[in-house]
Amino acid sequence: MEKFFASCPRGLEPLLAEDLAAAGAIDIQTLPGGAHFRGDWASCYAANLNSRIATRILWRVAEAAYAREEDVYKLALEVPWPRLFAVERTIRVDITAVKSPLKSLDFTTLRIKDAVCDRFRRETGARPSVDTRAAEVRISGFLTADRCTLYVDTSGAPLHQRGLRQKTVTAPLKENLAAGILRFSGWQPGAPLLDPMCGGGTFLLEAAQLALGIAPGARREFGFMRLASFDAGVWKKLLADAQARELPVAPAKIYGADRDPVALRAALANLDRAGLLDAVELIEADILDLDAPAPAGVMVANPPYGERLSELEELATFYPLLGSALKRSFAGWNCHIFTADTRMPKLMRLSPSRKTPLYNGALECRLYEFRMVAGSNRPK
Repeated sequence: MEKFFASCPRGLEPLLAEDLAAAGAIDIQTLPGGAHFRGDWASCYAANLNSRIATRILWRVAEAAYAREEDVYKLALEVPWPRLFAVERTIRVDITAVKSPLKSLDFTTLRIKDAVCDRFRRETGARPSVDTRAAEVRISGFLTADRCTLYVDTSGAPLHQRGLRQKTVTAPLKENLAAGILRFSGWQPGAPLLDPMCGGGTFLLEAAQLALGIAPGARREFGFMRLASFDAGVWKKLLADAQARELPVAPAKIYGADRDPVALRAALANLDRAGLLDAVELIEADILDLDAPAPAGVMVANPPYGERLSELEELATFYPLLGSALKRSFAGWNCHIFTADTRMPKLMRLSPSRKTPLYNGALECRLYEFRMVAGSNRPK
């Protein structure tokens, strides 16, 4: 059994724990922004392949108390790096710190890199090259007030990068945050789903993958493939099993709309590139004029938050109109709106049945649920 840490957007930790348990992880301990767990390499591969919530899966290779930069160097020097990956692999070192007493994290990062290279020189006579842009092996240091933990990244590119999205629009949601919102919404494949402000189509892509049983990591590579411990046989079986569960692409009652034709073209291009276009129906329309595509279903939306005073004023005018549109056209629907603007429910004149705190990066947001009752203008 190895020790790992999985990171995720803050607020999604319970969903991350579910994903890790499904991958075979044990001793799962959540904390803000992630979870520690134990597992074999098969569970590490499975978490990378199947978790829709994780951002990275990090393999813990060392941990000890420290007081100075040289303590961190000595800890890194003790790790048998040549047994973990080949000297030909390029490396990158990153550090995250919480209440660390060290004055220069850049210098500490350099000392970890020096230790890795010194250990390689000592054992092989050569040292790995550093590549800060596209390293084959990423090494991470995490410093608290008195302890240093060293990790090797098993994911490579962040896991929210599914290898599907090509066209981006202003401030798109990360895919794992969109997946978490979908799960919190209670939507299940087969039920109607609408994103009336779809932008580049992140919700639509995630929903289509769910509906068709496509594992989020089935179309990409991972950092663990470059480690000496990589078991190609175990990986090929996991990937084959995942691909065997995929369904043929067919209409899936997933609908996307946007009033911006540029955003809609981006969504179309992304769905087409992913091979998922036939699963989704797109329409150019303003949410204020949109009719529900089914008598009942789930809506998810990520409207603009408003960063400037003029935008805030526009949203203050928009929200009451949005509330009226939901009452008029979406009776029988569960509507979920993700925003950092806490004024929204009051200005919409609707009472949320649930509000879930989530973070979009460092920005604190809320996922508001409005249950629109059929035959009434009042939310339940």
